[in-house]
Formats: sequence, structure tokens, C-alpha cells
Amino acid sequence: MTHTLWTEEEEKIAHQAFDTAYKREINTLIEHVRQTTTNLSKLDDVWNLHDYLSVKRHEIDGKYDYRYHVLLFVFAQLLQEGWLHFHELQGLDPDKLAKLKALSQI
Repeated sequence: MTHTLWTEEEEKIAHQAFDTAYKREINTLIEHVRQTTTNLSKLDDVWNLHDYLSVKRHEIDGKYDYRYHVLLFVFAQLLQEGWLHFHELQGLDPDKLAKLKALSQI
């Protein structure tokens, strides 16, 4: 799977799906922060938010890796977590879709 080739059309589909999932997760995070900040009442709440954001930044930066040799694994994780939907990957090679289906069910 590390030597998977991507056609130009697949690269476009992959890029769109990647961006869509990233925007979904970021928008969810922003909304969560908005809701959380309205309830800040003490300094510990601020530090807890800081810690939460630090963890989320680490998770998101590590998860969204657009190198083609790991992209199927990234998509599988995004499918598992619900940030990406299988239909958004339609147009990829059937072998890639089969691998994604199997990986996302592990």
C-alpha cells in the first residue's frame, strides 16, 4: 500500500475529501471552543481549555497528513471518526475503495 499510485482525477477527489474532512473537524472544534468560552468562570477553566486545545492541536496536526503513501490510512481514520463519508471518495480506484472499506472497519 505504500506504493499506491494516484491518477490526476484521484488526486483531485482525494484533495477535496481531505479538505472537506479537515474543515468539518476544525469547524466542530471552533464551535466547541465558542460554547466552552461562554462558560469560563475561573482560572482553572482557562487552563483546562488551554490543555484541551493543546491536545487537539497535536491530534489534528498528526492526523491530517496528505502524503500519498499514507493517505489511505488517513482516510480510513477519518471514515472511522465520521469526519469523512465513503460517498465522498467515489471515483477512486475500486481497489483503493476496497482497502478503505476494510481499513475503516478495523
